[in-house]
Amino acid sequence: MEKIIIVGAVGGGATAAGQLRFYNKDAVIKIFDRDSVMSYAACGTPYAIGEVIEDEESLLAATPEKFKEKRNIEVHLKHEVMGIDREMKSIQVQNLDTGERFFESYDKLILAPGGTAIVPEIKDSDTADIFTLRSYNDMLAIKDYIQSHKPQSCTISGGGFIGLEMAENLKELGIDVHLVHKSDYIMSILDEDISREIEKELLLNEVHLRTKAYITKIDNQFQTLSTGEVLETDFIIMSIGLSPNVGLAKDAGLEIGKTGGIVTNDFMQTVDPSIYAIGDASENFDLVTGEPKRVPLAWPAHRQAYIAAKHINGEAIPKKGLLGTSILKIFSLTVAMTGLNENTLRALQISSVSVVHNGNSNAGYYPDHGKLKLKIHYDPDSRKIFGAQCLGTKGVDKRIDVIATAIYAGLTIDDLQALELCYAPPYSSPKDPVNMAGYKADK
Repeated sequence: MEKIIIVGAVGGGATAAGQLRFYNKDAVIKIFDRDSVMSYAACGTPYAIGEVIEDEESLLAATPEKFKEKRNIEVHLKHEVMGIDREMKSIQVQNLDTGERFFESYDKLILAPGGTAIVPEIKDSDTADIFTLRSYNDMLAIKDYIQSHKPQSCTISGGGFIGLEMAENLKELGIDVHLVHKSDYIMSILDEDISREIEKELLLNEVHLRTKAYITKIDNQFQTLSTGEVLETDFIIMSIGLSPNVGLAKDAGLEIGKTGGIVTNDFMQTVDPSIYAIGDASENFDLVTGEPKRVPLAWPAHRQAYIAAKHINGEAIPKKGLLGTSILKIFSLTVAMTGLNENTLRALQISSVSVVHNGNSNAGYYPDHGKLKLKIHYDPDSRKIFGAQCLGTKGVDKRIDVIATAIYAGLTIDDLQALELCYAPPYSSPKDPVNMAGYKADK
């Protein structure tokens, strides 16, 4: 009887366990995680803090008891895996409540350790109330602080997904927000012109934005920036990035790649064929360029869990490259992206041109319509699509979803003209913005 051990009980780990049980009713499956909760919707935590999601427990998709009852899978929370003995095919586990250590053997091992929020070393940072938002318990800590201390202001360090989502949700709670971002413009994965539109939206909603700046010193409620400016706010949220948890893999001699993630093959196996790595800590490859790529988002983790589970159960389904398709709501705007941006194309010295369509989300004469901007990068010779971004108030997600599908299918920029997309005045136009981009790129 095969025994499968999984390290990590959130998105990728929990999904892999469920998939394994679906395909194999007899295997022994055990999950270990150092956290106190499992299988929670991490992407929903900013909205639970902002009280858009009123019941934070709705983010919990499963419990160890349910996993045992419905799937016959053992989940051991507050248990940290301390080491891997590849020769003996066993792991060392520590019970964080009792301190007890024990060994657990495996036939197959899946690493889904996730990542840790980066907190820079800043002078006197221990004098301030500083939070990160990476886990369910992080969310509870921020909620508890807001409810008990009634803060009036916050400094958010980092203008990525979490930073912007927290800026919106804290503003909705009536908290004054200062957003500090080290780069020249926020959301550095976007093209600059798209990012600047988001900055305008932040300013319209009275978020105090400072780019090309970072915190160098903290003194209680005062933060000194690299520009010399001093801010005074009640608490700080650090959202400058994510460090993949690869210590366990590195100590076991598994290969760590260029992106800092655990190197995996087409079936999510590491250099040790008995050990798989999925989720935020695994390194994959870019669908467009083939270069190493690590995408710490939910969709890749769930897909990789499926691929690993199928392979363990004897069906080899190779992974495809990743595009990094993602989306963000920021007040009245939505921005979405897929594939390569201008900076990446320039850095890789890939010849490209761009087409931009500014138009309506649906029929302009229909009362409920919004503006959107669709920008697509492509090869001027082969017409291959490299990537796209879309910004607007309505219909942004479906346009980027279409482009992501087109890239996956190998369609060209000209093929976008011929896509027969659904139309009725509340939803689109006779020539959808995706079609229009294709027509505008016509040679």
